Amino acid sequence: MTKLTLISHVLCPYVQRAVIALKEKGVDFERIDIDLGDKPDWFLKISPLGKVPVLKVGDDVIFESAVIAEFLEDTVSPPLHPADHVRRADHRGWIEFAGVVLADIWGFYTAPDGQTFEKKRQELAQRFERLEERLKADPWFDGETFHLVDAAFGPVFRYFDVFDAIDDFGILKGKPRIGRWRKALKERPSVKTAVVRDYPERLKDFIVKRNSYMSGLIAETV
Repeated sequence: MTKLTLISHVLCPYVQRAVIALKEKGVDFERIDIDLGDKPDWFLKISPLGKVPVLKVGDDVIFESAVIAEFLEDTVSPPLHPADHVRRADHRGWIEFAGVVLADIWGFYTAPDGQTFEKKRQELAQRFERLEERLKADPWFDGETFHLVDAAFGPVFRYFDVFDAIDDFGILKGKPRIGRWRKALKERPSVKTAVVRDYPERLKDFIVKRNSYMSGLIAETV
């Protein structure tokens, strides 16, 4: 395959999705991390939305994590989507659901006050209740085979590895299938190596700088 270069950021969950897919496909690629607070001119020229991830395929550019995943699905074996059309569509829907959860997580850790924080906490708990109903977790989302939908949720649960070190927010409590799935994802090599080793410390530092309600909780643990 033509040389692949992934333009990324160390904390971006959508970058993690792309990295997991690339690793599951066994594709060699170069990763270049940039500072999204000071985006290089060369990056702005190739990224129509000014966002990561961007995958360079030779001189061509593919942007948006879902599109990158679909490109890899079209061009590299093994397949990470189910062969059945209905199941594939269902998985794509839950991948979109994962994106909504990521937005909810952002709202949770950037909530400016306790009241908003609690509202976001409850919204997240409700999202995961819905996911618990659909999930098989045997050990993966839909059974014994790892799919792109599993890759989409790896970054979701990585946030909770950091949140759990701050306090017990009860969002995932009483959801045994999610617990099993989360554990399996945490141990999956492609998921484990999708971030730098000091990711937890970097994420905590990032949250502290938001001056949010959770920022204060982190300060209390130091």
